[in-house]
Amino acid sequence: MRITASAVSLNVADVPASTRFLIDHFGFREEMAADGFASLTRDDVGMHVVYLRTGMPTLPADQRDDHADGLILAFTVDDLEGELARLENEGVAITMPLTSEEWGERAFQVRDPNGVIVQLVDWNAVAAV
Repeated sequence: MRITASAVSLNVADVPASTRFLIDHFGFREEMAADGFASLTRDDVGMHVVYLRTGMPTLPADQRDDHADGLILAFTVDDLEGELARLENEGVAITMPLTSEEWGERAFQVRDPNGVIVQLVDWNAVAAV
């Protein structure tokens, strides 16, 4: 098998709202779009984020009404504090404050207009004992 691309596909009620949030606050660009569908990417992210409107008949019946609950879009960044300050200055509500875990992860979270969690993270690995 040879994988040529990757994507995460999320069902949301308002595709344009989630699309605009990633474009405006995270520098994504729309690569493809149609009614109820958008595919977004960045050159440095290595994957696409796809939004599908809930209820789309193209989805299997058992998935049509599912929402992107329980999922986190996590992006590792170089300047976590700088990104936190930038998003706060842009008026984005921080829904999980900057936290540090014992395994070396530091992260904070925001939510898009559809409630999709976007987490920015960096890794400061704990020195081996």
